[in-house]
Amino acid sequence: MGTTVFTGPVLAGNVLASDGTGNLAGAGGSSGTQNVGFTAMVQVAPITQSTTAAATTIVIPANSLITDIYLNITTSWGSSGTLSIGTSTTSTELAAALANASLVQGQYTVPVTSLIAAWNNTSATQDVQIYVKSSAGTAGVAQLIVCYVQGINGFTNGTYT
Repeated sequence: MGTTVFTGPVLAGNVLASDGTGNLAGAGGSSGTQNVGFTAMVQVAPITQSTTAAATTIVIPANSLITDIYLNITTSWGSSGTLSIGTSTTSTELAAALANASLVQGQYTVPVTSLIAAWNNTSATQDVQIYVKSSAGTAGVAQLIVCYVQGINGFTNGTYT
């Protein structure tokens, strides 16, 4: 299978700029109110339970908005301690203190909670790498899945501000 790489962000829609009429485009039309939207992106990295903060291979572009974070857990985390996910070695900027006892085999949706500001704009100035850290245990194995919209912050009506 081939792979295609875009430098992004990737936008899609058939009305690139509003024509000022306030009308909506018909199927296949190209005039009316702008309907361009961003495509959703996803990156995945294997992680293991460790008390040392570990950088993953996931790097999110600057000005991106994180929409979801999942763990596809193949080996349950040890029952004591917590898991945190972040953008530095402190690993607490995106998810702090996820109870290890709740991280059992299956898919786990990471809650946003009070850290929504870090999800809404990863960084206005540079890309960010994702880190994970557990406070105890060594058993857990998972795929970390981060879904995001690339470069959406600072983009208004077809141009960057």
